[in-house]
Amino acid sequence: MFQFFTEALQFDFMRNALLAGLLVSVACGVIGTFVVVNRIVFISGGIAHAAYGGIGLGYFFGFDPVLGAIAFSLAAALGMGVVQRRTEQRADTLIGVMWAIGMAIGIIFIDMTEGYKADLMSYLFGSILTVPPSDLMLMLAIDVVIVALVVLFYKELLAISFDPVFAATRNVPVNALYLMLVAAIALTVVMVMQVVGLILTIALLTMPAAIAGQFVKDIKQMAIAAGLLGIIFTTVGLFLSYTFDLTSGATIILVSGVAYLLSFSFKLLPSAEGRS
Repeated sequence: MFQFFTEALQFDFMRNALLAGLLVSVACGVIGTFVVVNRIVFISGGIAHAAYGGIGLGYFFGFDPVLGAIAFSLAAALGMGVVQRRTEQRADTLIGVMWAIGMAIGIIFIDMTEGYKADLMSYLFGSILTVPPSDLMLMLAIDVVIVALVVLFYKELLAISFDPVFAATRNVPVNALYLMLVAAIALTVVMVMQVVGLILTIALLTMPAAIAGQFVKDIKQMAIAAGLLGIIFTTVGLFLSYTFDLTSGATIILVSGVAYLLSFSFKLLPSAEGRS
């Protein structure tokens, strides 16, 4: 591992990749915790896939696909958030429809775009090794926005996460805060897309927080632990992909998945011993 760092830090793209993993882990730790606590993983997956529509629009109209993904994912997130809050039945079906429409829009606009789309697969499966410095600055800005929002509205977010009905009786703007949360998820999704791609985004967003939630219940501690786990997973995944010439995004997710299964098995051991 030490040799990996000494070799990696000699190259700009590896330094950028390690820094991207750090920045993404911060956002995943904070927002992923609220995703897991609020049990809105399905919405997060819908936002991630709908963001592909923005990528297609970016290609077709000739602007940065990342900016298109931000705009489209924010629009999709707010739409899904409204559906989730106002539709008591079949909300999952409506969100699934919006998910599919976003993907379809992206595919159609990419089909209509002339020329060869060389980096198209990187948006689907991630390309942490090609993250440019400009995107690192965007990731840092998104991190600052996300952390600032959570710090400013921490008590309110806790209230709507654990008892939204009571929060509403205390004049907490539940719907507005929920929409703010899904908007923050959308920004995080765009960050994670750069690292592991849209298809695997939901895994990196939720697995570190899910692991942390098995051992700590305090939300602050859970977010910090999830962020640290995310840093470990991205770094180890980069190390393994560099050593064995593997796809970095998939390797990072595989490391996260193995860690989750091990932690889940560890938590089951005391229960099994107690029954025996």
